[in-house]
Amino acid sequence: MGMKRKSAKELLTEMKDISELMLDLSYSAVIYENKEIACEVLKLERQMDSLLYSARIMIMLGARNVEDAEKLSGVLQIASAAEKISNAAGDIAKVALAKDVPRDLRGELGDLEEGVMSLKVGKDSPFRGKKLREVEADTGMRVFAIKRGRRWIYSPEESDVLRAGDMILLVGPTECVLKLHEARGEPATKEAGRRPPAVERAIDMLVEMKNLSELIVGLAYSAVLFYDKEIAKEVQNLERKMDGMKDELEFLVLSAAKVVGESRFNELRGLLHIAMSSEIISDAAYEIADVVLRGMELHPVFMASVRESDEVISKIEVQNEGISGRTLGELEIEGCTGMFVLAVCKKDGRCLYNPPADVTIEIGDRVVARGPKEGEGKLRDILGKGYS
Repeated sequence: MGMKRKSAKELLTEMKDISELMLDLSYSAVIYENKEIACEVLKLERQMDSLLYSARIMIMLGARNVEDAEKLSGVLQIASAAEKISNAAGDIAKVALAKDVPRDLRGELGDLEEGVMSLKVGKDSPFRGKKLREVEADTGMRVFAIKRGRRWIYSPEESDVLRAGDMILLVGPTECVLKLHEARGEPATKEAGRRPPAVERAIDMLVEMKNLSELIVGLAYSAVLFYDKEIAKEVQNLERKMDGMKDELEFLVLSAAKVVGESRFNELRGLLHIAMSSEIISDAAYEIADVVLRGMELHPVFMASVRESDEVISKIEVQNEGISGRTLGELEIEGCTGMFVLAVCKKDGRCLYNPPADVTIEIGDRVVARGPKEGEGKLRDILGKGYS
């Protein structure tokens, strides 16, 4: 008996999940200089190639008439963009494999909007025997992969129980990463050696590009899920900003090449490769948002696939009078829910993208956030009427 053929919705859900997973894994490989994780990214890249091939076939088979074909053409454009994101993530992973990673990049962890962390579950670990939903509630972070023996488990279930010897990879707000390192008595960052000013500025810009690329992807999927042209236009603006940042980083790297020794040329090349890949990710995100900007009507199969993915995107109206006038920092939304706030849309129509901690929340505002499904419920509790 042959394997059950996946539906278009299942294929699209898997493609979205894997492309976002690869982003987390590829940056993890670079920050933690982990070749094993980098190799897993390249395996997933090959899997994405197969998924796109299958998705193209299923999408073409789903077109019964011209109207269906028009709706599915936008879905096909989004699927192709997701595969481009995975290819760029693969290129980032290759930097880790080539050991062209800037020294002590982990020292920049505190500057990341979202952090990643690897953690070994020992016999005496407080996480041993716990379900993932409990670990995520304790840490405010999402477990996106488990290595058990030689096997990797991607997008594990909330009910999965951790065993001694497991290695888990978590992603979440940087403040949660730093707190978890502190609780374990580990240094969250490495002390970076002295760097030439041009190298220091280039690394700072690379961190900003990493943050921006992840924000753009989240906003792009938000734009199509809510079919919001304003969010799609912000994706377009940020993509242009990313182009300028890449050009500036190239200039900084060329300037740094004049003052560093030949032994560090590979690190500078690694900076360029990661920057170019981050810019390609932003280009792909713009292709996703472009579906909305062009007014292309999307087939319901895509909306269903986004809602069923591991990381959901929510737009929730603030109804709780008890939190009106408080800031995002005071509410500790990201730490309490594991949801990353992409935007706060004010009652007057203004939207604040990637809002800082001092943004005030008021009744009638809408919060756009992405994160684990269980985090969505917690966020509704905070913004709804039952939280104070």
